[in-house]
Amino acid sequence: MWETCSVQLNVRLPRDIAQQADEVQRTDPEFLSRVILYGLTRRSIYRHLRQQSHGESLEVDGAPLAT
Repeated sequence: MWETCSVQLNVRLPRDIAQQADEVQRTDPEFLSRVILYGLTRRSIYRHLRQQSHGESLEVDGAPLAT
């Protein structure tokens, strides 16, 4: 699998959703990690596809990325 590390996120959520997030964090903390990973993965894929569709050059850490 991947090498992982811990991060701390502070987000502002509507009160009812924040309460649900607190409950999920207490009962199934791994679930929130998977949700965040899923969201960031979707965002990364979307940005990659958007760059390709606009003909923008793709770069990773400043180096061109071969497609």
